Amino acid sequence: MKPFLSLLTLFLTFNFTPPAQTSSVTKSSAAELAGLWEAKQRFGPDIRGTLMIRQINNRWSAEIAGQSVEPKLVGDAISFALPDGENRFVGKFVSGRAQITGHWIQPGTPEFGPLASPVKLTKQGSVWLGTVTPMESAMTFYLLVKADRQDGSVSAFLKNPERNIGVNQYPVDHLERDGEAIKVFAAAKNGASARLLAEGKYDQEQQALSIYFGGRGGSYDFRRVAPGQVSDFYPRGRPKADYVYHVPPTFADGWATASLEQVGISQPVIEKFIRMVIETPIDSVHAPEVHGVLIARHGKLVLEEYFHGAGREKPHDMRSASKSLTATLIGAAINSGVPVKVSSPVYQIMNGGTFPAGLDPRKRALTLEHLLTMSSGLDCDDADMNSPGREDYMTDESTEPDYYKFTLALKNIRDPGAKAVYCSVNPNLAGGVLKQAAGRPLPELMQELIAEPLQIKLYYLGITPTGDAYMGGGAKFLPRDFMKLAQLHLAGGVWNGHRVITNDWVRRSTTPHYKFSETSRYGYAWWICDYPYKGRTVRAYYASGNGWQHAIAIPELDLVIGFYAGNYADRLPLHQDYVPNWILPAVK
Repeated sequence: MKPFLSLLTLFLTFNFTPPAQTSSVTKSSAAELAGLWEAKQRFGPDIRGTLMIRQINNRWSAEIAGQSVEPKLVGDAISFALPDGENRFVGKFVSGRAQITGHWIQPGTPEFGPLASPVKLTKQGSVWLGTVTPMESAMTFYLLVKADRQDGSVSAFLKNPERNIGVNQYPVDHLERDGEAIKVFAAAKNGASARLLAEGKYDQEQQALSIYFGGRGGSYDFRRVAPGQVSDFYPRGRPKADYVYHVPPTFADGWATASLEQVGISQPVIEKFIRMVIETPIDSVHAPEVHGVLIARHGKLVLEEYFHGAGREKPHDMRSASKSLTATLIGAAINSGVPVKVSSPVYQIMNGGTFPAGLDPRKRALTLEHLLTMSSGLDCDDADMNSPGREDYMTDESTEPDYYKFTLALKNIRDPGAKAVYCSVNPNLAGGVLKQAAGRPLPELMQELIAEPLQIKLYYLGITPTGDAYMGGGAKFLPRDFMKLAQLHLAGGVWNGHRVITNDWVRRSTTPHYKFSETSRYGYAWWICDYPYKGRTVRAYYASGNGWQHAIAIPELDLVIGFYAGNYADRLPLHQDYVPNWILPAVK
């Protein structure tokens, strides 16, 4: 999910096209800029660390990062906001008031919108103590400049691992220089002149390049990366790097570990695959930028490799792969006794138990299952820029801050169940149905029904303008933790002896209900495909998100694969190459 910015701001920032400008006098001086340049801005947040809630007689206080406020208590619920109104805590007393469980709400940044992360406070005397761990926010830019054009200009491209804005928002093609002034251009298209994207300055004495990127944190100061210098632009820090396989470490996260050979996977073949990933040249904005590859077999994690500065302790944006989290949460809620079924009428539940008067018969027929399978019939299509219900319009352009109301107000343009059309408002509204049926906030249900049984200590859920958890995508997880969703389904709904969802829910979720194409089949927010394997095919199901986020389960081989990458907004179906051509040949 995109940060909650106004479309007008984005439009003016990214689409303003000034008159074409060129500099024929000193174009050739731009060749001095050839090489790799790197810039990073960090956006905090500063509010983090120990959260202390204290009771002295009948007075309560909450303290964090040197700020103290009086919390609000209603029954077992406790909440407060810091003076800025953006940093907030929402929780409740549990275990006879020995603990407080809840979520910290951090404000949005140029990288992402507001996020909720879990916090657990334990009573020690008259105080409750816990740790707030907001997600670090940063934007990183790599600018690769090449002196390779006969007209004296230099070609260039922009890599941005957090949001990949070099693909469509800043599609850099070349630079021009006039003294200290630098101009960054997109490629000329359809006979039109090259479009000016950004401007900056070059300090030759300091070897510093400053470029302004509107809407993404302002001016970025680039420093040249010398040959041989370590940079996360490269998969392993340098243009060339050795690779030696190691068994993943065992932590208190529920994953047992083993070697590749112990579970029947060829170590030499996998080593060759990882070396290929490391040696893949980053020679364009479209080059694969793999952040993580993880493999588990027979319930044991056997491969865990990270690239481009990613790591096991760094949360990754799962984008639409977290739609599968939404379906899993609903299945877990049904298993726990929440009064909701896949046949539950959406408009009846969202209206407090009765249908709104005069409701369109097609809306009366809309069920939770239709939302989970993208077959709601509502006028929404994420792939259609003219669709009134597409996610980008809802989050960036619409004046309706309540995403549930926005979705419920959409017209039905076909009967529910007639056709599946991919649209993120569907699973988000499914989350709303669960919230209404349970009478509890979604982050609270997430913590109780998914995070605790799956031994997930840290995650981040996007928060909408009305304070609801956004369930259409954009959740952020540690790579080892997100893989657990695929392992959970592979194990029939059980994680380390704890049943989270029923085997029937696994079957329903991973059974094709609709086709988006001949090769794209869809269950309850899980995709289903077939991979070639040793002269036959094996069925797989997977969570899938923009940028190449995948948690893949192959039941016949008792195999789970996790891929994480930064190729956002760039359609690179790498799993269609890496799984059948590199990983499956290693599985004995």
